[in-house]
Amino acid sequence: MGFRWYGEGNDTVTLDHVRQIPGVETIVWSLHGKQAGEVWEQAEIDAAVATITGLGEAARARGVTRTFDAEVVESVNVHESIKLGRTVLGVSRDEAIENYVTTIRRLGRAGVKVVCYNFMPVVDWLRTDLWHPLPDGSTALFFERAVVDATSPRRLVAETVASTRGLTLPGWEPERLARLGELDAAYEGVTREDMYAHYRYFLDAVVPACEEADVKLGVHPDDPPYDVFGWPRVVSTKDDLARVLALHDSPYHGLTLCLGSFSANPEQDPVDAVRTFMDRIHFTHVRNIKHLGNGDFTEVGHRACEGSVDTTGIMRAYAEAGYEGYVRPDHGRHLWDENTTNRPRPGYGLYDRALGVQYLLGAWDAFRYDA
Repeated sequence: MGFRWYGEGNDTVTLDHVRQIPGVETIVWSLHGKQAGEVWEQAEIDAAVATITGLGEAARARGVTRTFDAEVVESVNVHESIKLGRTVLGVSRDEAIENYVTTIRRLGRAGVKVVCYNFMPVVDWLRTDLWHPLPDGSTALFFERAVVDATSPRRLVAETVASTRGLTLPGWEPERLARLGELDAAYEGVTREDMYAHYRYFLDAVVPACEEADVKLGVHPDDPPYDVFGWPRVVSTKDDLARVLALHDSPYHGLTLCLGSFSANPEQDPVDAVRTFMDRIHFTHVRNIKHLGNGDFTEVGHRACEGSVDTTGIMRAYAEAGYEGYVRPDHGRHLWDENTTNRPRPGYGLYDRALGVQYLLGAWDAFRYDA
């Protein structure tokens, strides 16, 4: 069981908070100051791992002994030149791939076992309201398709960034978004077939290094799982996942199967996807959404009956298969005093994710006992 953490000074949740959530063993981390295409320095990686796996003197003085591993990185972002298959933003595809390979090797030396990434053009995820009110008084991430259809990428990106309360958003690096117009133009005429061809080129170059370093790659499904602003997305449906996995047959090329993202398309069956791709799922995000029609959805609590995703069935499928990969609760609601005092990163407060951990582990324990 993992818990995503954004690092000291960049997260309203502390490692001391996470230590008190029963069952969490892995901190899911990244170097969030790095831009896509940049190489990660060994000293930076080692410092982050030492922070996660170590204990401060104050904690030791209180008798704290519990530590974490740092075996999952989310994410090492893929530069747009790799997705486009040509030089863009001043970086060539081969230069970006070389930096990616170097980073993978360095992460392997630091003990990292899984790297999450995505192949979404321009932005990693998209919502139209980061603080949407729910009937219980909490707030959550919300997507309204008509808003996306009626606005420009520049406007929606500006509104999203303005709503973050000064915290960085994963996959929304300001340096990249500052050149949004250039990227939008670069994707004109790029097809899904082009994207798959560029994806294969990336995997052919990177997977051998993953095998040498003993680091598994897990691609995250598109969020939401369909094209936006005319940018082609290629990891949206079950058929897409099968095609992506067929691009390279190494077991080091697999999935970060985010069931919330995947299930945003009501035609997709998340439990079936888990059972189908079990042997290639290196990391999984289990969360819940509620479909509202017209392509709209809101995120809700992890309990299955709260929304449209069979989170209980998902955990049953993992438990019955004896799944040995990594799992984390994903986006949570913002509960109790978080909106007014702690003011967390959207979707990444403490309380609802802690509740999610307990719900998922409870289901896992029950089904593993039955098995």
